[in-house]
Amino acid sequence: MAEGKKLVIVESPTKMKSIQGYLGDGYEVLSSVGHIRDLADKKDIPADKKAAFGKYSIDVDNGFAPYYVESDRGKKTVAELKRALKTADELLLATDEDREGEAIAWHLLETLKPKVPVKRMVFHEITKDAIQAAVGNTRDLDLALVDAQETRRILDRLYGWDVSPVLWFKVQQGTSAGRVQSAATRMVVDRERERMAFVSASYWDIETTAAKGADAFAARLARVDGAVLARGTDFDDRGELKKAVLVLDETAARELAAAIEAAGEASVSNVESKPGTRSPKAPFTTSTMQQEAGRKLSMSAKHAMSVAQRLYEKGFITYMRTDSTALSTQAVQAAREQAVAMYGEKAVPLNPRTYASKSKNAQEAHEAIRPSGETFRTPASVSGELDRDEQRLYDLIWKRTMASQMSDAKYETTTVTLAVDAGGRHAEFTASGTVYTFKGFLEAYEEGRDEKRSDFDKSDDQSLPAVAVGDVLRLKDVEPKGHATSPKPRYTEASLVKALEEKGIGRPSTFASIIDVILNRGYVTKRGQALIPTWLAFSVVRLLEQHFADLVDYDFTAALEDDLDAIARGEQKRQDWLQEFYFGSDQHVGLRNIVDNLGEIDARALNSTPIGDVATLRFGKYGPYLELADPANPEGEPRRVNIPEDLAPDELTPAKAQELIDAPVAGDRVLGENPANGKLVIVKDGRFGPYVQEIDPPAEEEVDEATGEVVAVEPEPAPAPKKRGAKKEAAPKPRTASLFKSMSVDTIDLDTALKLLDLPRTVGIDPETEAPITAQNGRYGPYLKKGTDSRTLQSEQQIFDITLDEALAVYAQPKYGARGASSALKEFEADPVSEKPIKIKDGRFGAYVTDGVTNVTIPRGQTPDDITYEIAVQMLADKRAKGPAPKRATTRRTTTTKKAPAKK
Repeated sequence: MAEGKKLVIVESPTKMKSIQGYLGDGYEVLSSVGHIRDLADKKDIPADKKAAFGKYSIDVDNGFAPYYVESDRGKKTVAELKRALKTADELLLATDEDREGEAIAWHLLETLKPKVPVKRMVFHEITKDAIQAAVGNTRDLDLALVDAQETRRILDRLYGWDVSPVLWFKVQQGTSAGRVQSAATRMVVDRERERMAFVSASYWDIETTAAKGADAFAARLARVDGAVLARGTDFDDRGELKKAVLVLDETAARELAAAIEAAGEASVSNVESKPGTRSPKAPFTTSTMQQEAGRKLSMSAKHAMSVAQRLYEKGFITYMRTDSTALSTQAVQAAREQAVAMYGEKAVPLNPRTYASKSKNAQEAHEAIRPSGETFRTPASVSGELDRDEQRLYDLIWKRTMASQMSDAKYETTTVTLAVDAGGRHAEFTASGTVYTFKGFLEAYEEGRDEKRSDFDKSDDQSLPAVAVGDVLRLKDVEPKGHATSPKPRYTEASLVKALEEKGIGRPSTFASIIDVILNRGYVTKRGQALIPTWLAFSVVRLLEQHFADLVDYDFTAALEDDLDAIARGEQKRQDWLQEFYFGSDQHVGLRNIVDNLGEIDARALNSTPIGDVATLRFGKYGPYLELADPANPEGEPRRVNIPEDLAPDELTPAKAQELIDAPVAGDRVLGENPANGKLVIVKDGRFGPYVQEIDPPAEEEVDEATGEVVAVEPEPAPAPKKRGAKKEAAPKPRTASLFKSMSVDTIDLDTALKLLDLPRTVGIDPETEAPITAQNGRYGPYLKKGTDSRTLQSEQQIFDITLDEALAVYAQPKYGARGASSALKEFEADPVSEKPIKIKDGRFGAYVTDGVTNVTIPRGQTPDDITYEIAVQMLADKRAKGPAPKRATTRRTTTTKKAPAKK
């Protein structure tokens, strides 16, 4: 770098090129690639520091001082930054303006130890005007924000490393607890508990079509003899009525419907019209953007944030981590002008709209998410610059921003009441229709909605003909309909984000990672968009509720977030707060006291759930199963019944449990005798899939001529016991073989089973090398093997069918990925960090991006065609910043001792 230049450090490599272009030759822009250092792992702490920092990498007895270490990637980055800093005359720390970004800037300052002036440069959009304005309006480092981030990191380390080991011992290895992930897991489990306890109620109503001339509309029975008819919302979760209403059963509904159909007509007894208005929603915050991306684009929270990050770094939107709903003056003006140009003068109100932000946090003191710049680019104008997901999300953000500054929508709702006397009873039907007299903001955008648990009357969307009181209408298609109340819907990612925000748990920037963690830990699975807790989650939450109640209390978890915000605002001292949280006070027990006084934990009870009086669900090492005592032998080994993997907890009712218990054991059937050795061949359905196995035939039986009883033939006498010290011979294991994916336990025959048991099959001898070629099935599918050289087969059937000539032809072809032929699906120029070419390859788990050092799987929903060079660079940078996957902790230490030589 030339003498006298200013060094600018940003977080992401993707930002470097754009910002460099905006700042010109007087600056050099480099990237820290996220965090350069973090709390040390235990193995990284020097011997002389282990006494103070050995347990957590935090000295809890001396002000909770953290022990930081640079990652391997961080060391290389720091070396490059130090070289650049030697010839710089000023350092501008331009990391993101939130807690994490402020902390990264502080870590850079602590590590680089610059001798030149240092300034903090912040911006909320990557445009030329914004970047140049940021250079001229720098500030000092905000140490309160740094304290808040460091407190959060220390808090999470203390919480996770103290509580997780309890889960390892009492529930399952590999489980973990966390300040926010545990509360989120509990929310999903609590919703499933509500569904399990729910009692459905049934009720009936009557629907009909009313016609005036050629015009017809749908109507629904509302009252009978003046009594209001029951709706689903009138019942509670126990199936009981919350207020006095009329409940029709099937018989009464059918009788009344028949009488109404016989009457054939109804008179209009009331017509009521009410005007109304709808106002637009505020511009996107991080949370509302994640929710809408989930509802409208079917994006996970993690994917939505990844796409938004790319849009921000490319300069298309403002910063995407924010709680603020405010727009700058220039953004308001841009939205209003564009709305007028597209929809006319009436599209915007007389005065600009303002939205109050609920957040008090210093970290969120900037704008809502909006298109960047003083003039918004339309989605059509940027289509060639964005990939598919970027285009879809930009379109959503643009529409939401536009609508937020547009006029209210105006409508009129008309409700018609129809009266009919039938069979000595007076029935009243109602029909509603809404007509928009002015669409306003709805021209641009309408917010999506989560699934609601109520009666949705589709007739609200219909248009009604002009009718007046006293008009007589024909009734046709009078149909009684039965209904059953339903439990609360399961959370989706969108509704869970909304619930977390409402409860104050976590922060918008962490919602995506929270959901990602509980999915990856196996606490939650997805069925479509619904989040379903596993039985593992039930055991984890039960332990936390019983022994760490405060730590998973929603109000307590939300209060922790408020305290972190207070530290960020400088209203609370980091050290004092950590002291109270960990060691306790008069008001709080303290984490250390909770862990030190846990008492006995009954792991068996913790992992057990009664399923009515039918059986007990147990969660074991290999997952959940039903356990029930044998009535004939109560003291004997209880019977175990497998539970289908796709069965949700609320679907395991006592009736379903009994069905599983009574079902015949699938796949445990005898196929016949192997003529080669006389053993029986059976097919089973095991934990890892169906398989065939050879077993010894049962002892022969003969009939005692004197008594007529069946008796077993005496077995062969046992061999004489071996001398003491002699090595015991292991019993030979029975031959087994997994079924092919195309095979079924119900249809497999003896001949096929014998072929499977005889695998691997020798195809023939290679005439050149004289090495045998075998065909076999492996973990990753069917393949040929010749010495150490293996080749993939196209189908499992080829294992049985492929000939020697066909096998030799396969070996004559170049091996996939062989030297000289590139196996890449796509290739780019070198990565700016590793300086190695970036490629997209097709791997065992799908396509992935690699620079030869770091591999990143392409997210579901994206294809290699969607990946540009900039996206690939960012994906690799994110993976490096995340660091290697943590190794699963183990609680058992294996000590290898050297055997003493045997005495002669």
